[in-house]
Amino acid sequence: AMGVQARAGRQPLDLDLPEMKIILGEDGQIASVHPRPRLDAHRVIEEFMIEANVAAAETLEGQKMPCVYRVHDVPDREKLLGLREFLSTLNLSFTLGERPRPELFNRILAKAKDTEHWEAVNQSILRSQSQARYDPENIGHFGLARSRYAHFTSPIRRYPDPNVHRTVPAHLRGQRKPASEEEGAALAEAATRASERERIAMTAERSVGDLYRVLYMKSRVGELFEARVAAFTSGGIYA
Repeated sequence: AMGVQARAGRQPLDLDLPEMKIILGEDGQIASVHPRPRLDAHRVIEEFMIEANVAAAETLEGQKMPCVYRVHDVPDREKLLGLREFLSTLNLSFTLGERPRPELFNRILAKAKDTEHWEAVNQSILRSQSQARYDPENIGHFGLARSRYAHFTSPIRRYPDPNVHRTVPAHLRGQRKPASEEEGAALAEAATRASERERIAMTAERSVGDLYRVLYMKSRVGELFEARVAAFTSGGIYA
């Protein structure tokens, strides 16, 4: 209950981004593609993970130990102007203050909830956000409304997590000293590389998802579907 109250007080960005689950049949062909269910239990675990990540960053920062932060900058002003222009066509308005806060977007999302524009508003706000990255220089995490944050809970799929895993126990055992200048430079280079590799991995993941969707629709050419157009580009229409 305290965690729920604390979250409500922070007002992190509350986008609704369903993950698509691809189900393969026994013959290896795609049986269905549908949104992965998001349960209250998932949200509880997410909150625990966020708290663990924050605690790791606070522990290392408090002892002036080297730390690769997970940072998320405030949205670019030009993107926000484009978002405001788009939302005005849906009779949704917002005031651009000196420094936007996640609750600004949450208010817009709340207004759009249960309207036909919900998905378009959700996607347009997502596209207006900066890209999160790894950095030894801490600028905070805008989307989570956290002043310090590090990735600590997924050692299987992210390299920066083991970096934090090694440093926290070493500090607790009194084996590590604050980073030297050389270590600091190496950490910055590792953070940049981790951010680059993350983008490459995300592109690969999306490409595989797109490929499966194309294979799924290949056998349904000629059928009629209802769709919502999300964007126009020089390469075609996103629907």
